Amino acid sequence: MEINKISLHDEDATYYAEKIAEHGDKALEGNWIGEESQIVKFAKLCKIIDLKRRKLPLNDLGCGYDVLLDYLREKHINYTCLGVGVSQEMIEEAVQPHAAADYARFISAEELEVVAKYDVARGIFNFRHGCSNAVWFDFLRGILDILDRITGLGFAFNCLISYSGKDKKCDYIYDAEPC
Repeated sequence: MEINKISLHDEDATYYAEKIAEHGDKALEGNWIGEESQIVKFAKLCKIIDLKRRKLPLNDLGCGYDVLLDYLREKHINYTCLGVGVSQEMIEEAVQPHAAADYARFISAEELEVVAKYDVARGIFNFRHGCSNAVWFDFLRGILDILDRITGLGFAFNCLISYSGKDKKCDYIYDAEPC
């Protein structure tokens, strides 16, 4: 079975539009356990960023309503950011608080349009949409191969892990083996 990117895009866009309608501008719309957990993940993902460099471009893949940008600004990490997401509703939520910012731009797209020094992919590998784990793993590796080729200085991504607890398991979630 091969993954159809168009149907994945549509499924993701629908899923997140429903989350926006249900939860609004909150961490739950991105399925985070909570804001504290989200901040810990941001800190881990941003370890790749060289804080001595300034105004380098960063692509935020799966940006959602882009609280990563807020996190970077709070930590005085001065980068330009392209937020890329599949849900137009989430992109609209991201644009509102950052509309006047010259350091941020948001697009709804399936693929990157700008090569950056850093890429952060957060949450884009979590929902496998009925694919087998093997097929989804091949898809994940394909995306990571692309990031490896096009990213200037470094990229980071996160996955859910297989030992997170039976109560957290469901049939559409991809749980990666950490090893």
